[in-house]
Formats: sequence, structure tokens, C-alpha cells
Amino acid sequence: MQKALKNILIINPFGIGDVLFTTPLIESLSAQIEGSGIGFLCNRRTEPLLKSNPDIKWVFIYEKDELRALWKGSKAGYFKKLFALAKDIREKKFDAAIDLSLSREYWFICFLAGIKETIGFDYKNRGTLLTRKISIGGYHDKHVIEYYLELLRFIGIEPAQKRIRLYLSQEDKEWARNFLKTNGIKDGEMIIGIAPAGGASWGREAAIKHWRSEGFAAVADRLIEERGAKVLLLGSDAEARICENTAKAMKNPVMMVCGKATLLRSAALMALCGLVIANDGGPLHLAVAAGAKTVGIFGPVDEKVYGQYPPSGRHKVVKEDVACRPCYRDFKMKECAERKCVSGISVEAVLKAAEEALAAE
Repeated sequence: MQKALKNILIINPFGIGDVLFTTPLIESLSAQIEGSGIGFLCNRRTEPLLKSNPDIKWVFIYEKDELRALWKGSKAGYFKKLFALAKDIREKKFDAAIDLSLSREYWFICFLAGIKETIGFDYKNRGTLLTRKISIGGYHDKHVIEYYLELLRFIGIEPAQKRIRLYLSQEDKEWARNFLKTNGIKDGEMIIGIAPAGGASWGREAAIKHWRSEGFAAVADRLIEERGAKVLLLGSDAEARICENTAKAMKNPVMMVCGKATLLRSAALMALCGLVIANDGGPLHLAVAAGAKTVGIFGPVDEKVYGQYPPSGRHKVVKEDVACRPCYRDFKMKECAERKCVSGISVEAVLKAAEEALAAE
């Protein structure tokens, strides 16, 4: 199969972290299949990560919520948009698709686009039409990246590397340096980034993974008072309320970046931070990819599967050892009235992890 491959489409419609988890797969394909052209089907929120990646030749947007809304309002409009997308993909003459969606609907897009070789995971019999597949009941006991890289065996190549990757333009890097300078932060000062929200791909359930704003505020205050740190509050427009609640709970001034920077400019700021503290979610993995040291706060989700990758002393995990965690399994969350796995995490535990990460080489 390897000799016949030229153009490969990767499908990953999920969030920031999931798309970053795909980058070792992308680099392995690019490094070992000569003359390959890699396309990527993603949602609009993750598009900037792929547009900036030199190994990605084409980016196609599939915004599921928009298409579903269109279906409810106009069946003709829905099919017109779907067929237009399939036509755009077909024109690139892909030899194979690696479908990471765990869904049947993307196989149908491949069918419309004339892609005959489809590789992916058969989850709950949703992948029965894939030509090459690995049957899974969910992601367990090893990182999602390891699962993604397993699919390379169908192409006959070995993983080239296992680090997530992010590409920042000089313009974004310069913007970040100027932003800090304009806000009175001098070269050599310790900068700590804090992302108190995150996990947008979970929708309304994202808050289940969020540590309390007062906890982030207390950690930020201690790092300011004991370390002389300058603290940035990071997040998107939609997360402004959470960032504002954190700022209000603080005793010391903090720099509000929430809603003021694009995704890649936020990453450029993270690259200048001595440490980024974040909930389990996209901002945490964005910080890892940017090269920052991190502290990840994990509640119901298994850090062995969705944690910072690869494991390193630079990246610390804070979790509460309650018997019921992790309860997010097979893409489902158990009902829970208390969520002690998140609410039980102490300020001291996060500060201890922060000091350990800062001390790591």
C-alpha cells in the first residue's frame, strides 16, 4: 500500500487537544512517504493550527453544528454544501483517508469524494465500512496519540516521532513580545500563564472539568507574592466570564489576555511563560506544544489517556485520588453530584506541582 500512496486525508473533527494529538501522525506520514500531500478535515476552531503547519497542504472545514442547523432549515441547502465539500476533496485525488472521527458520517464524505482506501477505528460498529480498521471499545490505559500512531501499521511505516507540534509565525511571536512589553513586563521577569477554563469541545459539560476560579486565584496570588511572578489570564471570548471571576477573586493585579488574542497568539504568549497552569483541555495541550512547562489539573478524565504528552518532569499532573476516578470512560461520563475529583483538589497541591515543574530542566 505504501508505494501507491501519494495524497492522504486525515479526518479529526474534534477540539484543539485532539488535533494537536494528531501532529505526530502527520509528521510520520510527511517524513516517510516521499512526495506525499496531506490534507486535513477539521472544524473551524482548530483550522489555525493546521493552516500554520508546513506538513499540511490542504485544510477542509466541516462544521457539524452548522450543517445540522442547515439540515433542519433546508435539506437542499444541506446537500448542496455537503456535495460542494466532497467535490473540493475529490479534486485533490486522495489515495487514502485516515478517519479519526469514530463516526459513520465521515466515511460517507470519503465515499462522495472518491476515496477508496479508508483507515480508522471501528467503535461500536461505526467503522464497519472502513477498508482497514482497529476495533476499539474506547481509549483506555494508553495515550490517544499511541492509538493514532497504531494506524500507521496499515501503511507500513513506523512513527517518526511522538511529540506534539505547533508552528508559530514570526508575526505572532513578535505580537506576543510586544504585548508583554506594552503591558510593562520586562525581559527576565517570571511569567505564569493561567487558563481557568478550557475544554470547549465538551460544550455545556466543559465546566465539569474546571477547577474552581477561587483556587486559580489563590495560586496566582501566591506565585505573585512568593515568586514575584507576572500572571496572565488566558482564554477565549467565550471564557471571559470565568477569567473575570478569577481576576475578581485575586488580591493582586493580573493581566487579562482572555479574548484579546487569537489562538496562535495565545500560544505565542504561552511560549514566553515560565509555566502554564490549566485545566484538562485544549489550552493545556496548546501550552505543551508551544514548549512551556505545564501543570494540568485533571478531574474525571484519565491523564494516562488525555494528559500532557510525552510524559516529562516539565509537565505535572494534579489529581485527587478518589476511588471513582477516572469516571470518563468510553466517551461517557458517570452522573455525580459532588465531583470530588475536582472540588477536592487543594491550592497547596497545585502550588507544589507548580514549584516542581519550575525546577525541572
